[in-house]
Amino acid sequence: MRVQDVMREAPKSCGPATNLAAVTEQLWCCGCGALPVVDASGKVVGIITDRDICVAIGTRNRRPSELAAEQAMSRQVATCRCTDDIHEALKVMRTRKVRRLPVVSDQGKLEGILCISDLILDARHNDGSRPELSYEDVMGALRAIYWHHLPPMVATR
Repeated sequence: MRVQDVMREAPKSCGPATNLAAVTEQLWCCGCGALPVVDASGKVVGIITDRDICVAIGTRNRRPSELAAEQAMSRQVATCRCTDDIHEALKVMRTRKVRRLPVVSDQGKLEGILCISDLILDARHNDGSRPELSYEDVMGALRAIYWHHLPPMVATR
């Protein structure tokens, strides 16, 4: 099974200069928790989550309309290609502890998004004849993503 078999095509995205109020509205309207951030050519330059927005607003004491996506986004984006094997994409999710992977072309342009929630809905229990994407595959990735770890500030106290 390949990423293209499960990914969402033409995902919503925003630009680096999009203010956080507009990003929040877009997240709310499309019912998702993250948006890839793309430059004018469509290349993925970051990803922003609802959590990133909350932390940015809470730590800067500014209105969402006064902050841009580039001020809150993660720049070290884990990505995959549409032709990647789904198990390799799960491995990236496990090691990077992310629930979403922008799917990019060889030039880094956004083609889709792979979400752990879509994988959960597509997975089946392993009943002896192992499906290409099993419940156990997805749950293994989820366990790694959600493994409890303390934020750096808490761990050093």
